[in-house]
Amino acid sequence: MTSHRAIMRIQLDSATKDELDELCEKRGMTQVAVMSRLVNWFIKQDDLIKTAVLASLSEESLSRLAKQLHKRLELRGGGAK
Repeated sequence: MTSHRAIMRIQLDSATKDELDELCEKRGMTQVAVMSRLVNWFIKQDDLIKTAVLASLSEESLSRLAKQLHKRLELRGGGAK
């Protein structure tokens, strides 16, 4: 079975690029490996998490999201009261 891959480019400011370089050096990973893992993790998240990470919510919506996520954690037994 053939593995299909796509190579993509990203745009970073210089400070973020420097921090990514430090992270890669510290972890002994390439930039491609780090970014691939991040994207793979991100696409597996539910829509609420994706929206929160992309910071496309208002403060009010973020507050509601935080409450919803807290409830989910409590239902799964992972939340502290």
